[in-house]
Amino acid sequence: MKPLFLLALIAGTVLSAAAQSNGTIVIGKTDTLHSTILGEDRKILIHVPNASKQFPKQRYPVVYLLDGDGHFPSVMGMIQQLTEVNGNDVFPKMILVGIPNTNRQRDLTPTHASTSPYGDSNSVRGTGGGENFTAFIEKELIPHIDSLYPTAPYRILIGHSLGGLMVINTLVNHPKVFNAYLAIDPSMWWDDRKLLHQSEAVLAQQKFPGKTLFLAIANTMPVGMDTAKVRKDTSSNTLHIRSILRLKDVLKKNKANGLRFDYRYYAHDTHGSVPLIAEYDGLRFLFDYFAPPFDQMLFDDKSTANALIIAIKAHYALVSERMGYPVLPDENWLNSMGYMYMQRGNWDKSAAFFKLNTEYYPKSGNTFDSLGDLYSKTGDHQKAIDAYTKALTLNDNPETKKKLEEQKAKIP
Repeated sequence: MKPLFLLALIAGTVLSAAAQSNGTIVIGKTDTLHSTILGEDRKILIHVPNASKQFPKQRYPVVYLLDGDGHFPSVMGMIQQLTEVNGNDVFPKMILVGIPNTNRQRDLTPTHASTSPYGDSNSVRGTGGGENFTAFIEKELIPHIDSLYPTAPYRILIGHSLGGLMVINTLVNHPKVFNAYLAIDPSMWWDDRKLLHQSEAVLAQQKFPGKTLFLAIANTMPVGMDTAKVRKDTSSNTLHIRSILRLKDVLKKNKANGLRFDYRYYAHDTHGSVPLIAEYDGLRFLFDYFAPPFDQMLFDDKSTANALIIAIKAHYALVSERMGYPVLPDENWLNSMGYMYMQRGNWDKSAAFFKLNTEYYPKSGNTFDSLGDLYSKTGDHQKAIDAYTKALTLNDNPETKKKLEEQKAKIP
């Protein structure tokens, strides 16, 4: 069966634009979940990879995005661009769940503060609902998403500012809920730096095996200061960045706790502008092992079919180990490569990719149909018949039936 798409390098740019309906570009859908814990209805923004329509059995990691009403479009576009456009597989295709705010000050603060260096008493009234909000995510939202969408057991939490504060709170106090964390310019100054002090103790005493954190630090220093000078300052003007720098120092100091950690300081970005570039850098770091390292081998005539298959299996075994569940190469990609080699007359490589696809996806009629196409092309009619027959047991496809009858007619 012909592949649903060919790699960008083979057939030109692949436009994986969001679906369009009645002239409207659709980047996701809205859902509403009633929270018993919070005592209110919560709107949720959701994007599912376009490929899920073609491969309904595929499962995807889930990104949970705080301040979803502000950051959903940019993160959705970034994920799609780097996973579904131009043959990119920089990181895995993922489901995105944006969580809009109803009461930001309540939900994104883990403790109640009586005062704030950046506001009056009214600005902290009703704060400290972060633990309830975390319980909503863990006990209501995640089960809801898992019940309706094709989720894999790998979750990422992204938050900016007070959302970043909640990311650190979740890592420190609820480390089992997520696999990876992206804290963007977190408000570690909150409540007289209470979470910062707690983090120092927890990060030194507890282990975080299999967990990953990326910390983004914006340039919020007064003009004329640098990171050395700001550490010695004691004014409220530098409290925000001083607190984050302190967190960074604590994280670097406790490398033995098993947490995979990296950070970046953005000298040219403010607190407000940093999310976009930090989300990009953060996701690149979280999945720095994901992109296949064998792209050059694919188009090198000196690479043998056996060497390619060994490289592919080794890479996805590593990815599976890092992500904690079986991660397979994309069925459509394997199919496309098989047809590319077949069109070039490289029968060994074509057969290797088609057979690997049947090994990884033994319940897909498409994989056996494609293998049958190769045998038909090389004149091995009996093997073509066997492959088409197997395909039909998995998927009753009229095109496959027609090809099967054509092969049978060629057998004396």
